[in-house]
Formats: sequence, C-alpha cells, structure tokens
Amino acid sequence: MNIRALYDRKKTVISLEVFPPKKDRTPEEIIAAIGQLAPLRPDFISVTYSAGGSGGTDVTMDIATIIQDRYHIPALAHLTCIQATSGDIDRSLSRLSGAGVKNIMALRGDAVEGTEAEGHSGHYRYAKDLIAYIRAREEDFCIGAAAYPEGHLTADSMEESLVHAKRKIEVGAQFLITQLFFENDTFCRFYEKARAAGVDVPISAGIMPILGQKQIEKMIFMCGVSLPAQIIRILNRYGNDPESLMQAGIEYSGRQVRDLMERGVDGIHIYTMNRPRIARENIDYIKDLL
Repeated sequence: MNIRALYDRKKTVISLEVFPPKKDRTPEEIIAAIGQLAPLRPDFISVTYSAGGSGGTDVTMDIATIIQDRYHIPALAHLTCIQATSGDIDRSLSRLSGAGVKNIMALRGDAVEGTEAEGHSGHYRYAKDLIAYIRAREEDFCIGAAAYPEGHLTADSMEESLVHAKRKIEVGAQFLITQLFFENDTFCRFYEKARAAGVDVPISAGIMPILGQKQIEKMIFMCGVSLPAQIIRILNRYGNDPESLMQAGIEYSGRQVRDLMERGVDGIHIYTMNRPRIARENIDYIKDLL
C-alpha cells in the first residue's frame, strides 16, 4: 500500500513507530512488540534506521518485512544518508524493493561518533539530496520526510525550516511526519505557516509521551523541544516515581492525541519506543473517533 494514498482515503491517518533492537537486546523482543501493536490496526508502522547512525538497512528491512508479510500492515522504512555513498543507497533501495518495502522515510540522519567534524562523509549533505536521488530512479517508491513544528535546530528561523520542507516536497517527498511537540497549538501554528508557505502535502503530527528525566534532557538538547508549564509540573511531581511519571506522561499525550483528532489533523504518528502500552493507551483516547 502506498502510504500517500492512505491520506487520500482517511480523514486522519494513525501510525506508529518502532526502532530496531539495540545491541544488547534480542530481535524477539521487537517482534513480540509488533505482535501487540498489530491488533491496534494502525494505518502504517514506521521502522527507524538506527539510533545515532550506527545501524543499517538490513535490520530495518527485516522488521519492515515482518510488519508487511506477517501482519499485512504497510511499513515505512527509514533510510538515512549522512554517511552514505550512492552505492550504499543503491544497495539499500534494491534490498527494500526486493522485499516489497516501497515506502521510505528519507532522512539526513545522525553523524556517527568519531567521523568527520560535520559528519558529511557520504555523497548527500541533506535529506533533500537523498529524496531527489530516490525519485530520479523512476521507481514506485513513496517517500516521506521530516518536519519540525518548532523549527530545526540548525535553522535560524521557522521560515528557513519551511523553505527546506518545501524543497523536500519539490524534489519528491509526498508526506511529512513531524518531530514531537508538547503543545498542540504549536503544531497548529506550524501547520498554518506551512500551508501558507506552499507546503501542500499531508502532515502527520508526531507524539511521544514523557517517560523520564533523561529522555526530557535529550529532547531539549538534541531536538530543541519546548516544555510547557504542565509538563514541568508533571516532572516536578513525579520525578522520583518512574511508574507514576510514565502514566502521567501517557495520559498527557493521550489528551494531545484526542485533541488533534478532534481538530481533524492529517495524521497522528505515535512514537511508541517499542512499548505497546504507549500505543494502546494513546489509541484508547480516540477509539470512539476511529
């Protein structure tokens, strides 16, 4: 199933995201998690390339293939380009196509520690370069790209971020999925500005619940996410109680999902962090709207 077509068929597309197992984890864990996610009937499930640029296409493809072949759910395979040569990308695309995985999330990716200072050791500097390369192959890949409701950390302004988003679309991106955010008005303001700037493809809102202090610190410094007062109060109240903090975080994101659904957004993309509970409890908030 071409993911872009899903947005034409549904008012709001509901999708989930998982990541490949880390080196100290077994593949059976993520396979078991997918088995619990499948009954939720998401419109598609995305599979990240790796955390920190350390993984590869094979494991992403294996998981995406299981999602499609075993559970008959469209899979969106992430593909990063910052360290890649054109030969690397050709091999990745051939493997994905051969496995029947035709939906790709084209990303710049993170530099691997110890590589060049700017991390640009491959043939592609930006995601738009990868998108253009994939589209030039004249294959029937459906290509998604990232968007940033609060602007990309490397951009000087929201306007600059939107210029980059529009350029991704011009070279072949067919839908966008945003980075997480904690205030729905932030997403709605971004959406309005994006449309005014000529960004005319579907945009899914990325939602991730807070689960702990370290996670929040990473979000702030790596993603530039703003923390509203309500989130700060949750952290202050439950900072020493991990289980209560997780539950409060899931309840907060569940309310976000409900509100976004009622506003009629193009899509909601839940970052599950391989925890079926996150997806299940967030979707519970909108069962009556599906």
